[in-house]
Amino acid sequence: MLGDLETLVTCESYSADLAAVARSAQVVAGLGARLLGARPQTLVHDGVTHLRWSFGTPRVLLLGHHDTVWPMGSLATRPFSVHRGVARGPGVFDMKAGLVQMFHALALLPSLDGICVLVTGDEEVGSDTSRELIEETARACRAALVLEASAAGGALKTVRKGVSHYQLTVHGRAAHAGLEPEKGVNAATELAHHLLALEDMSATVASRTGPGTTITPTVISAGTTTNTVPARADLSVDVRVPTPAAQRTVDELMRALAPRHPGARLVVDGGPNRPPLDAESSRDLFALARDVAARSGLGVLGEAAVGGASDGNYTAGAGCPTLDGLGAVGDGAHADHEHVMTDAMAPRTQFLADLVGALL
Repeated sequence: MLGDLETLVTCESYSADLAAVARSAQVVAGLGARLLGARPQTLVHDGVTHLRWSFGTPRVLLLGHHDTVWPMGSLATRPFSVHRGVARGPGVFDMKAGLVQMFHALALLPSLDGICVLVTGDEEVGSDTSRELIEETARACRAALVLEASAAGGALKTVRKGVSHYQLTVHGRAAHAGLEPEKGVNAATELAHHLLALEDMSATVASRTGPGTTITPTVISAGTTTNTVPARADLSVDVRVPTPAAQRTVDELMRALAPRHPGARLVVDGGPNRPPLDAESSRDLFALARDVAARSGLGVLGEAAVGGASDGNYTAGAGCPTLDGLGAVGDGAHADHEHVMTDAMAPRTQFLADLVGALL
């Protein structure tokens, strides 16, 4: 398993580099072919490479992704290593160890009849090209098991917030900042009003739909030179919501934003990306997983609610019961300290095999 993990990690797969993602897909396809005894369908959508295996009439979907957030060349400063039970390297935790565990777990089963495996290539950038594929596949299955990394201590993820992304663009009018600033319409000042309004929006959503929604300004830019009134300003906004009602409310409030200055124009782009994965969608699967873990010697299985989203949000939104966080135990997704605890890999693999067997 560690050899397979090294093979996947050392094939870099930065989401934005479609050629790298295609090479990674070939490596993942080879690993799956060796352990499952079958080649996958290779599905290329808008240049992004996804893989799907189907055995018989699919009833259980195992879902993962092979792209990572790490730019090409990251191996030079973060080489793959295993030292004292800790594996490191770009994407090792999110989520290449999960893929290794998935393939090895399925190899333990006496039959793969009823299994579908889907490994996408754009999860880290919102799954724009794979969403329809994920939802279509999930609708045909009775359960979806997501091999994303576990929460702290190996807990499974039974609740995930939904995600929305917005881009606010203010169009003003440029003017010389020294000679005639009054003839300009300052897009930066206009955007500042909306930036502050987002704080009030969070409180409004909480009063209408309950707590848990976060509305976070992330990337902001304005202006061209230091002596020019900015003619344009841009703001990216990350939204996390606990319920569909909260997601709808945020969208309504975003669409209702209007310019303060009569000469400014405000454009709001974006909207909901991933629906929430709620506790109801995972409840029965987690109960089964807890029983299987106890029987397989894994011990008491924990559960966690997390703010991050995954493709499990899509499977749940499509009406397929979903359990997430079945992958690696470790920490540091998207961070310099990303790592996997190798002593957990084999027990988690056996547990996954037992869980899939129970579902079948």
